[in-house]
Amino acid sequence: MFYLLAQWLEFEGVFNVFRYLSFRSGATIATALFIGMLIGPRFINMLRLRQGKGQPIREDGPITHLKKAGTPTMGGLMILISLVISVLLWMDLSNIFVWTCIFVTLGFGAIGFMDDYDKVSKSSHKGIPGRVRLLIEFVIAGFATWIIIQQVGTSLYLPFFNEVQINLGIFYFPFAMFVIVGSGNAVNLTDGLDGLATMPVAIASATFLILVYLSGNAVFSEYLGIPFVPGAGELAIFCAAIIGACLAFLWFNAPPAAVFMGDTGSLALGGALGAIAVSIHHEIVLAVVGGLFVLEAVSVIVQVFFFKRTGKRVFRMAPIHHHFEQLGWSESTVVIRFWIISLVLALAGLATLKLR
Repeated sequence: MFYLLAQWLEFEGVFNVFRYLSFRSGATIATALFIGMLIGPRFINMLRLRQGKGQPIREDGPITHLKKAGTPTMGGLMILISLVISVLLWMDLSNIFVWTCIFVTLGFGAIGFMDDYDKVSKSSHKGIPGRVRLLIEFVIAGFATWIIIQQVGTSLYLPFFNEVQINLGIFYFPFAMFVIVGSGNAVNLTDGLDGLATMPVAIASATFLILVYLSGNAVFSEYLGIPFVPGAGELAIFCAAIIGACLAFLWFNAPPAAVFMGDTGSLALGGALGAIAVSIHHEIVLAVVGGLFVLEAVSVIVQVFFFKRTGKRVFRMAPIHHHFEQLGWSESTVVIRFWIISLVLALAGLATLKLR
């Protein structure tokens, strides 16, 4: 909105700064952070009054989690509100990539909201059936992928190699859908401890803010040997909004959490990261940067697979963050150490820009 205003005024005088993604990205972070901090206290009180008992706590989970009973969920709504408002204020409203990512974010957020509402209203941790949820997620991801393909094609670019690409053709469609849906559910599985998913998402978003800026710049992309995607630089505004919204939410989600983001937030944020990665052909880099989310998802898959076939567990509890809790690590220890892992993986993802 501000960008269109500046454009209408032909970027005269002080409005010239609106040309620069760096300025608008910084302003977006500040805006999302401000909105999140502003609405947070009243929003949490509203959730507490409406939900009563709050998010149901699993009886088979770690004993230390029982003290969290009564904490309201659906805090992801706070993230979505601050994210969307700040993006609309600072983005170029004609950019198809940002609109597509907003669509995925709100679509996955709506699925998460329905799941959270079902859990709270029925006082059960089961939520809506998994197959139904996955079906809707793939429909949303499929539509978003169709839009993105019209802009960027169907090639898979390999990191560590200079301009090496594999044209997947029609097979890119299900691959991209899997990336978006997989990312959403991986972040969802990670969101099991206070602050555990929030900071890694912010770190991944900061990493992709750099990647989308470089991918959208013809000079930088040619120098680094990464795919040039015209218009992708505007996704820096979207990444910035995620950072600001997550930081604001973390203020209230820090241990002991005053609110949980719930599936409303985790599914939306994960889907957003997947859509961003597909938009700039950095799907494999997402697996590196979001390696923590991949680890969490794989731990659940491995646990379920072996338990169904052998009756034995590989981990004491899955997802893997609960395994370390069962080993005696305190919740804050698990969270901070996983943040460190996320930071290291983000640096590894950025290293792929030069290791070619």
